[in-house]
Amino acid sequence: MATCLVTGGAGFLGSHLCDELLRRGHRVLCVDNLETGSLRNIEHVRGADFRFLHEDIIEPFFVDEPVDVVYHAASPASPIDYLRLPLHTLKVGSHGTHHALGLAKAHRARFLLFSTSEVYGDPKVHPQEESYWGHVNPIGPRGVYDEAKRYAEALTMAYHRQQGVDTSIVRIFNTYGSRMRPHDGRAIPTFLRQALTGQPITMFGDGRQTRSFCFVDDLIAGIIALAESGVHDPVNVGNPDEFTLLELARTVIEVTGSASEIVHQPLPKDDPQQRRPDITRAKELLGWAPTVSLRDGLRRTIEQSGEHGLIGPPV
Repeated sequence: MATCLVTGGAGFLGSHLCDELLRRGHRVLCVDNLETGSLRNIEHVRGADFRFLHEDIIEPFFVDEPVDVVYHAASPASPIDYLRLPLHTLKVGSHGTHHALGLAKAHRARFLLFSTSEVYGDPKVHPQEESYWGHVNPIGPRGVYDEAKRYAEALTMAYHRQQGVDTSIVRIFNTYGSRMRPHDGRAIPTFLRQALTGQPITMFGDGRQTRSFCFVDDLIAGIIALAESGVHDPVNVGNPDEFTLLELARTVIEVTGSASEIVHQPLPKDDPQQRRPDITRAKELLGWAPTVSLRDGLRRTIEQSGEHGLIGPPV
């Protein structure tokens, strides 16, 4: 049994990671300031193998017990959050990553950074492989998140090269599942909320921009596989099946049985036109590939979210 510390452990991805680590028999220390996470996401967790620490990691923090793995998942991640909290987002990527890496160094723990496909920006290479350096607008409104993660990656590799910390970096592509907040601004929770309540589905732009959507259970399996590997360079983890946002909206309408119409709104600044991971490294180095289709994942999201009351019951 390993002791795993999860920053951002009360958030969407962090709470699912805590669940799976506990299911595998590990001890979990969940660290969160509850700015975008919620105690509701972890209220079902009980037992001596789980401990919640209410900390803001932009300040130094310490743990008074051995730690084997640090999963650094903390950060505002949805556009609504990082546009509302631009300075905090930058501080989590810089100060927060520095403190999490320092903790891993002190405990001689394996460190895994939750990075993002946003480091590729609005890519000029398609699909995106890890060797691509990206096309990011550093001074645009999305830059606070994109550059915070790019800096966090640089800091992580510096700790590995200079300080000898056992680090790894996962670049996460669009992920969905239960515990996403209905109003967090991302496509799937927005479309599901609107379809399940009979509201018009809001489409930014013409809907021909593409995304790749990975069900959360698949993603968590890939992240743990990376943490348990000896890999140090970044690895893409996501579903390479590519859909236009119009295709996503029509699939949501089909799965929910909704009568919602699709309405169009202006496209936000610097919104990527296409996004799809090259997961060759994940397949070869981790033996990982996603298994859940978009339709099955949407159905499971609706069923599980209905239980938690986050998106609402099927119509």
